Amino acid sequence: MPPLSDQEVLRRRIARELVDDYDEELEMELDDHHDPEAALEHLGRADIGSVDEQERHKRNHYFKELFRLQGELIKLQDWVADRKRKVVILFEGRDAAGKGGVIKRVTQRLNPRVCRTVALPAPNDRERTQWYFQRYVPHLPAAGEIVLFDRSWYNRAGVERVMGFCSEDDVEEFFRTVPEFERMLVRSGIVLIKYWFSITDEEQHLRFLSRVHDPLKQWKLSPMDLESRRRWEDYTKAKEIMLERTHIPEAPWWVVQAVDKKSARLNCIHHLLSQFDISEVEHPPIALPERIRHEDYIRNPIPDSMMVPEIY
Repeated sequence: MPPLSDQEVLRRRIARELVDDYDEELEMELDDHHDPEAALEHLGRADIGSVDEQERHKRNHYFKELFRLQGELIKLQDWVADRKRKVVILFEGRDAAGKGGVIKRVTQRLNPRVCRTVALPAPNDRERTQWYFQRYVPHLPAAGEIVLFDRSWYNRAGVERVMGFCSEDDVEEFFRTVPEFERMLVRSGIVLIKYWFSITDEEQHLRFLSRVHDPLKQWKLSPMDLESRRRWEDYTKAKEIMLERTHIPEAPWWVVQAVDKKSARLNCIHHLLSQFDISEVEHPPIALPERIRHEDYIRNPIPDSMMVPEIY
């Protein structure tokens, strides 16, 4: 069989990305079904184009496992809230490595009052003069909370170092300080879990190309992302040094193979759950009370001028 042309590889890649985006919408349909098994059957069969039987089976398996794992995440959430635990999870990796997709699946069905995501912008002029870790501290969890960092203080060892936004002295001070900072967090009762999402040079190239050609995803490509693509080797060196110098027993790094997005999501969530020895929290049965009705109750009409037009 002759090798595929670059154009055909890209076309197939974009088609897979579109199926993946479609699946994101389908995942939420479970909430609208009274019969979860029927929802799973629908999700496994639905597609937006030509999907062979093997791919359909793979997607069906993905949905079933995802929903099962998300059910376990709800148990984890209840346990964290009940036991007043404090959990921090860091998600790091190259641009387009799939961090956001995993974070979305972790938080998708959880209570935002218990589980929240932190994605800080670039530091402002005032923050640049502060202790480096200072702007991250206010976002750490209180008792009964889970905080997910979509990128974290490891920006200093990655993008800031590669792009020249800090000096080598700043980087060296970071490497001296971060182990003690993280040990301090752990001693304070925080469970700290660190994930690095690993993709290949070729996979990042294809994901960037798919974003270039998808109007709904072009916003994800910043000038910094494009420059990071050019400096792939510099990022590799920075990553290797970072993992070597900050992999400590109290807060080790865990590497997620992320070339296959769906497998990466399932593997990461499964591993995350394995880091806790939880017991299921008993909840009292819920009884829906009868609504109190009064004979003199009148619902006042809403003026037409306040109504959203029913276009659809």
